[in-house]
Amino acid sequence: MSVIINAIKIIFLLGFLVLIHESGHFFMAKLCKVRVNEFAIGFGPTIWKKQGKITKYALRLIPLGGFVSMEGEEERSTQEGSFSEASIIKRVAIVAAGGLVNIIFAIIVFWCLSASFVGIQNAFYNVGLFIKSMFEGIAQIFTGHVTIDQMTGPVGISNIVAKTSGIADFIYILSVISLSLGVTNLLPFPPLDGGKILLLIVEGIRRKPFSQKFEMALQSAGFFVLITLSIFVAYNDVLKL
Repeated sequence: MSVIINAIKIIFLLGFLVLIHESGHFFMAKLCKVRVNEFAIGFGPTIWKKQGKITKYALRLIPLGGFVSMEGEEERSTQEGSFSEASIIKRVAIVAAGGLVNIIFAIIVFWCLSASFVGIQNAFYNVGLFIKSMFEGIAQIFTGHVTIDQMTGPVGISNIVAKTSGIADFIYILSVISLSLGVTNLLPFPPLDGGKILLLIVEGIRRKPFSQKFEMALQSAGFFVLITLSIFVAYNDVLKL
């Protein structure tokens, strides 16, 4: 029974964080009048789908990610509502919205938890420490104070989630992972959202888009690095169990 409960907790946490992340992209795209062809949670085989007036909504088997497929995102399009035809500011807002929603959600949840157990002023102070520690952790990665074998991936995160006891403990871990996901996703490295934002900013400065061949090559190279890193981190997570 405990195995089933732990599995439910892990699936809920991952699925929920992906949902709010992709919802950030989705609603910002709608706000910017960019056509969303598909909104999907999860990867792999489709287990549920519904065709809306414009957007197809889908739930897939593996809850380790999701995507918002926009018109003109992968291949440039001149059709109405195309992502590639939107202004640089709108495209940056759409791409950044996912990570920002995760960060804002984490801050609100952590503040609510802190306010439940201390005075309101101390809650704001605790939130400040919460955010500060996150950025310090990322800075330590780039300065070499944290090595790759000290990183935690999905396997390690799942183990941490499984060990939570009580609602407050679970929600705290939810906020920590949401903040980590949001900040990490906004790092300027392709194919992360932060890498896409960097390319959009450079495109705005040079006043012309990069060739699709260059963008695809850059995204593929970055994806290969991330997959390699993920495999290494997952291997270390397994060894730590």
